[in-house]
Amino acid sequence: MNWLRTHWKACQLALMRLAAAPLNTLLSVVGIGIALALPGAGQQLLAHVAALSQNAAATPQLTVFLNVDAERKTTQAIETRLKGLPEAGKTQLIAREDTLARMKKAEGLADVIAALPKNPFPDAIVVTPADDAPVTIESLATTVRQWREVEHVQVDADWARRLSALIRLAKTGVLLLATLLGIGLVTITFNTIRLQVLTRQTEVEVSRLLGATDAFIRRPFLWYGALLGLLGGCAGWLIVAGATLWLRLPVAELAQLYGFELMLALPSATDSALLLGAATLLGWLGAALSMRQHLR
Repeated sequence: MNWLRTHWKACQLALMRLAAAPLNTLLSVVGIGIALALPGAGQQLLAHVAALSQNAAATPQLTVFLNVDAERKTTQAIETRLKGLPEAGKTQLIAREDTLARMKKAEGLADVIAALPKNPFPDAIVVTPADDAPVTIESLATTVRQWREVEHVQVDADWARRLSALIRLAKTGVLLLATLLGIGLVTITFNTIRLQVLTRQTEVEVSRLLGATDAFIRRPFLWYGALLGLLGGCAGWLIVAGATLWLRLPVAELAQLYGFELMLALPSATDSALLLGAATLLGWLGAALSMRQHLR
C-alpha cells in the first residue's frame, strides 16, 4: 500500500505540472500525436489493402487463349488435355461466339465490332488450379505455354502477388518510419524532462539534502513522461480516427470504380491499445534517460 501511495502522489504531482504549463503541454502533445499518427495511419491503410489483396487472390485462375483460327475440336482437345493435368482443377470453356456477343452489348463497342470482317476473339479456357500455391500455378502456366495450339496464358493472380510484394515493402517502410519517429518522440520527452529538471533544480537539491533517494526524485518525472506520452498517443489516435472518417467515403467510391469493396474502419481495440501503450512506454523511456543523465 505504501508503494501504491507513493506512486499515486507522484502521478498527482506530474498531473499538476502538466496543468501548470498548458500551452507547453498542448504543443508537446500535438507534436507527439502527429509523430505517432503517421505510422499509425500507414499501418491502418496497409492492413486494409493487405486484406483486399488476400480476398482478391483467394481463387487464382489461369486463362488459356488459343489461336484465333483454332477449330472447335482443337479447343475441346486442349480442354481435355488440361483436365488430365494433376495441377489443373476445374476448367471452363469460353467460346469465341459468347465473347463476341458480350462485347457487342458493351457500350460504344457494337458499331466497331460490327465493322470487323470476322470474329477477332479466340476461344479461351479458364482453369482453376487444384492448388493455389504460387509454385504450382507457375508450373502449370509454364507447361501450358509450351503447347503449340496455345497463343497466350494469362495468370490472373500475378497482379495480386506484385501487390503483396509492394505491401511487404511498404510495411518495411512504415516500420522504419515508426522507428525514426519513435526515436524522435523519445528525444522530445528527453528534452522536456530536462527542462523540467532545470526549472526545479533547487527543489531537487533540497530533496537530496533532506535525504530523498534517487528513486523518490525520479518518480514524478517518470510519471510526467509517461503521461505526456499517453496524451500524445490519444492525440495520435484522434488524428488517425479523424482521417479515417474523413477519407472513408472517397476511398470507398474509388475502390468501387475498380470493382472492389473497401471501407476504411477505425483502429481496432488491439491496435489502439498498442498505440497508446507504445506512446506511454516511449514517453517513460525518454524521461528515464533524461533523469539518469541528470542524477548521474
